[in-house]
Amino acid sequence: MIQAFGLTSNPRKELPPAVDDVSFEARAGRVTALLGAPGAGKTTALRLMLELQQGRGVTYFRGRPLHRIAHPSREVGVLLGDVPGHPSRTVRGHLRMLCAAAGVPVRRADEVLEVVGLVSLREERLGTLSRGMDRRLGLACALLSDPHTLVLDDAADGLSARESRWLYGMLRAHAGQGGTVLITTADPKEAARTADRVVTLDEGRLVADQEADEFARTRLRPRVAVRTPHATRLAALLAKEARTRHRSVEVVREGGNRLSVYGSTCADVGEAAFRHGVLVHQLADEIGDMGPGAGTAPRGDGLDAETPLTCGDASAGSGTTTVPGESDASEQTGTPSADLLATTVPREAGPAEKAGIPSAPLADITPPDEADIPHGSSSPARELTAAGPRQGSDDVPRSESPSRSRPLPDPPSAHSAQDASHPATSEATSTPARGSRPSTVTTLDALSELPPPISVRPAPSPLRPLRYELRRAAGVGTGFLTGAAVLVVSALTAVLLARIGHTPQYRLLAAWPQELPLPPAALGAGLLGAFAFGDEFRHPALAADRGTVPRRLGLLTAKLVVSAATALLLAFLTVGCDAEVLYLVYGRELARVPSEWLSLSASWMGLVVGCAWAGVLAAGIFRSTTAGLAAVVAVPVVVVPLVQKALEGPAVRTAAGFPLRLRETFLLQWPFGGERYLSAVARVIAQPVGGALTLSLMALLCAYLLTGLRSRVR
Repeated sequence: MIQAFGLTSNPRKELPPAVDDVSFEARAGRVTALLGAPGAGKTTALRLMLELQQGRGVTYFRGRPLHRIAHPSREVGVLLGDVPGHPSRTVRGHLRMLCAAAGVPVRRADEVLEVVGLVSLREERLGTLSRGMDRRLGLACALLSDPHTLVLDDAADGLSARESRWLYGMLRAHAGQGGTVLITTADPKEAARTADRVVTLDEGRLVADQEADEFARTRLRPRVAVRTPHATRLAALLAKEARTRHRSVEVVREGGNRLSVYGSTCADVGEAAFRHGVLVHQLADEIGDMGPGAGTAPRGDGLDAETPLTCGDASAGSGTTTVPGESDASEQTGTPSADLLATTVPREAGPAEKAGIPSAPLADITPPDEADIPHGSSSPARELTAAGPRQGSDDVPRSESPSRSRPLPDPPSAHSAQDASHPATSEATSTPARGSRPSTVTTLDALSELPPPISVRPAPSPLRPLRYELRRAAGVGTGFLTGAAVLVVSALTAVLLARIGHTPQYRLLAAWPQELPLPPAALGAGLLGAFAFGDEFRHPALAADRGTVPRRLGLLTAKLVVSAATALLLAFLTVGCDAEVLYLVYGRELARVPSEWLSLSASWMGLVVGCAWAGVLAAGIFRSTTAGLAAVVAVPVVVVPLVQKALEGPAVRTAAGFPLRLRETFLLQWPFGGERYLSAVARVIAQPVGGALTLSLMALLCAYLLTGLRSRVR
């Protein structure tokens, strides 16, 4: 259950707040629609509820505000806008990465992919998905943690009519199993058909909070749908008769040969057409929209060219409708309109239809009097009973569920090509009753049921963020390409330095010219470290229900560990490749191991790991990969000269004997000659670059902790 109290956004300069004192409830087991025209404040209200935007008011999810919930993704599944994922990551890899972050089994990714019909596209890149497929992936991400509440902002945006009905069927099934569903829409007919309760917003204020039946009865306008080859002539005749009889009748030209007549009846329109000899192909009573400013045009989800409707009480939706303001004025004053013929607005196919997106399985969840069932059609339809409790299906195999109906007849041939190109599971789902209204499911295609609930959740483990970071880093090819580029540049630089001469042996193996502040391997390690947090802010996959990337110490530790391991591997490969190339080009003389290899190795590893950590911390603080790399370069360019200037002049005292005194103080016995290693570490830190890097890391770590505490206080 969702309870929102006094949601108010902050004022925007001289403009009123986008949301002003909005309070409503969304009960469990029901679908609640937040209705309003574009700019009415629907998205802002959701962001205030999810604490993604600063403002006033409070929202309780089953009695707790979101910031008091330990794992928000397990309580609330969110879909706001596009899926925030790296465009080079695969669909399956993205979901597996989120599984590691949420602490759910990896097999959950395959389960939700099967449910949303993306099994055949699991190896596709996110950047290649169409709008409809992206919305499916967003629904999969919302269902991944098995949340109790689903909050979806304009979930059907860009979907075709069949995909929209499939989506609302999924939401209806989730609500039927005890979940809470809150959606936003700008289409009043869509809200009346798919929701149990409709909350209407207008200019940021709550104007109505009604049951769907009451909303359809009081706020939707009845109309007569006419299809005739003489649409222009019939529209003129109806407008003329309305003026003659002093009646308020509004005639709207739709696309092609279709008219929508407001303020009249089927009988009056039919008699007028008969008297003037106008051929009529179709005549039907419908429920239209709310008038000007009610919302965006619907997507043609009911009155299609192939669907014959007879004159009766059919409430199927239709195509785009434009309603002029003269009709409302004439009704208020009691005088007829001067011109009742509206401008023609053709109906266009949705973006998903234009892009050729495969159609989703169809589940039309509407009452019997609202279903788009052709008159006199003999195609079979099946009414499914309400599904049982969600927990009751834990021990029932998916293929042997007792609620599964018998195999359905083949879908219509018009959709067979699309269904063949988009494989989906061939299982039907049971959907519950919609409160006081009976619910039927007309199944034309097979529909996958919801994924099984997560009965046992693993305990919190420190390996969870580590698994997430490993899948994040290995899921895209950026790190591999960066490492390959570093190895190639280092090898070429080492060959050129050896050809020129006057370069010490250890600098040849590291490919570090004296003119450069850092070697290529250190810069590459810093860049990979900057990617660790920079990609989080550029593609915030973890911020869907938090508003920003979480600054937990567990996530920071995982990034530091993975970046350090990557930097050490890169340092080892760089030295090995440089030595091999020098041996092949110039012989064994330049590939010899230096005598002081131990201290040099410690300095080399400390340098690349320090650069990687500097990139991670700087990118986490400044929220940018570029800032992370700039911080790495700034260490030798800016910080090292400052350290050298501070250490200029003769030293009065030195730290000689520091390991011995440390052992005496803490009574430590260093095994295997540990004093030598500690002395080597002290010498590395005493170097200008080592000292500057250490100071920079300490400063960046303190800044990261302060920003994390600040965001937590907020």
